[in-house]
Amino acid sequence: MLLCVALIGCFSCALAPTPGAVPSPSPTTTLSPTQAIYLPVIGGGGESPVATPTPKAPTPRPKPTPTPWPPPVPKPGYGIQVHFFAGDLGTTIKWINGLGVGWVKQQVEWHTIEHLPGEFDWELLDHVVASCEAMGFKLLLSVVRAPDWLRADELESGPPTDYAQFGRFMAQLAARYKGRVAAYELWNEPNLAREWRGDTLDPARFVALVVEGSKAVRTADPDALVISGGPGVTGIDDGVEAIDDRVFLRGMYAAGVAQWVDGIGVHPYSAANPPDESWQDATHVASGYNSHPSFFFRDTLEDYHAIMLEYGDVQHQLWVTEFGWPSAENMGGMDTTGWEYGREVSERQQAEYVVRAYHMGDERAWVGPMFLWNLNLATIWGAGNPASAYSLLRPDGSYRPAYLALRWAEPLGR
Repeated sequence: MLLCVALIGCFSCALAPTPGAVPSPSPTTTLSPTQAIYLPVIGGGGESPVATPTPKAPTPRPKPTPTPWPPPVPKPGYGIQVHFFAGDLGTTIKWINGLGVGWVKQQVEWHTIEHLPGEFDWELLDHVVASCEAMGFKLLLSVVRAPDWLRADELESGPPTDYAQFGRFMAQLAARYKGRVAAYELWNEPNLAREWRGDTLDPARFVALVVEGSKAVRTADPDALVISGGPGVTGIDDGVEAIDDRVFLRGMYAAGVAQWVDGIGVHPYSAANPPDESWQDATHVASGYNSHPSFFFRDTLEDYHAIMLEYGDVQHQLWVTEFGWPSAENMGGMDTTGWEYGREVSERQQAEYVVRAYHMGDERAWVGPMFLWNLNLATIWGAGNPASAYSLLRPDGSYRPAYLALRWAEPLGR
């Protein structure tokens, strides 16, 4: 996630359907039939009564049905990051299926699986893997946060003191889901202290962790892909709270990361800046966070690609394992203190930026699968959490314009 002047944590367009043309954004909304009122027939009077005809039963009026939506456009190379471990699994799968994407990413916190040495709880993850497999989704698991009993510092998230323990866990994970999980992302934003507590920020140390994880996955499931954890984009390079992501990536290459992975993870968050803007442009749409390349989707992609070429890497693709734009519109009384740019992105702009970013990936052969962050955090955490501003759904589960825009987005051919 974007780390700005103060470290900030991870966190055309189709509009909502026109009333009367397609159903309400809520997937459970139905229309009620109009109720007709019928008056009784009154018979004649006098000496010669007229026979009262038997009234005919009214012809039933057809029950109105919502106009069906066109099916989602298939996008096998597009992905979405999902949070399966809260809420109804079946509903979450339906939301994903409604987007037409081919890839799904779920983050796995190691400490929630292995509570104590050798004591594993696989139940929830088993259901996730089985559900994605049944629906034909390719699954990327991002593995983070070692158990506290393997770490030097219990604060926030960090690696084990012994990197071989990471290899041990990855071997068990990959063996359990052999042939069912398509790819593994090893760690998350390792250039930020909040993801690397208890260890020294150092790209060479991160690569050492990747080596242990990669060897384990490739032994347990040779067909699974290994992706390096994407650095967090940041305007800070103090070596304590953060190392600039471009500096960190060069350090990863210098430490030999290319030989251990099948793709390079990248998190090109963009504050409120449109995806095709550059920090060097004369004018900007957003009012701030536009003076550094780390605040721009396009600059991050192109800078990372240039670094890959510096080290002679023409074999790998950049896997965009997180990206997105926050919009506080229609999210209630959301507190945007410290990330006020969330108020500068309307829901309409969010939808436009998301689709445009996917298309920019389509246009670049060196960009691999892209995973939008996120589908459904708003339905879990509500409007009180800033991460909900990135969600494709509102807290009540209704679709935001970005959901509908992605549903019908046409991928560009390569």
